[in-house]
Amino acid sequence: MRPPHPAEAPVLIAVAHGSRDPRALATATALLEATRERRPGLDVRLAHIELTRPLLGETLDTLGAGPAVLVPLLLSHGHHARHDIPATAAAHPWRTTRVAAPLGPHPLLAEALHARLTEAGWPAARAATGGHGVVLAAAGSRDPAYAADTRRAADLLARRLGVPVTPGYTAPTAATPTGVPAAVRALTAAGVRRVAVASYFTAPGRFAAEAAAATPWLAAAPLGAHPALAALLLHRYDQARSAVPAPAPPLRPAPA
Repeated sequence: MRPPHPAEAPVLIAVAHGSRDPRALATATALLEATRERRPGLDVRLAHIELTRPLLGETLDTLGAGPAVLVPLLLSHGHHARHDIPATAAAHPWRTTRVAAPLGPHPLLAEALHARLTEAGWPAARAATGGHGVVLAAAGSRDPAYAADTRRAADLLARRLGVPVTPGYTAPTAATPTGVPAAVRALTAAGVRRVAVASYFTAPGRFAAEAAAATPWLAAAPLGAHPALAALLLHRYDQARSAVPAPAPPLRPAPA
């Protein structure tokens, strides 16, 4: 699909979670710069769900009258993607706003994860990865859709690497019960001699640090401003921009 001329395109609002760690804001800013370089002239702005300003509602308030597409900088479906972001958009009914799907799961994320693992020391040749395995470290959520998305992301990475990949969570819940240390132990018990941790986080922070500390071998850096994420951000934007709106439900006659 050919993208529209930037002057005619809706504003792209990348919606990050927000963090008290200043590295998170720096990472999101760098990712948006990479996104602008891929599509010069497109109005790309940053917003946050919580903890960091500008918040999403504040960013929406500063826009003109034109349309916007909200792209969650989230790697899986969950409460924020399914409820918080759409609710904030609905609180601005005077604006034409579409909400894109979260970034993941997607093969471009597997590409970025592979690159971060390679930077950390993962063998470049698939033939050299016998006895290796990976824990895909994610935050965790009470939403079963989050768990399903993370399993799909693990499957995509496993197919790319040719080794076992299992999810592990830094904040286990009933829907995402396996902590990162437990996932490492499970792979070791299955005969994996070298277990790496792939950081399924967009930016550095407490969760990424805790996940990295659980590995007996190597730990990859968070995804950060990898070029694959900038490409995926624009892909989700284009998908949402071109989607056919759902038809309004038929009006029911009032009871007599």
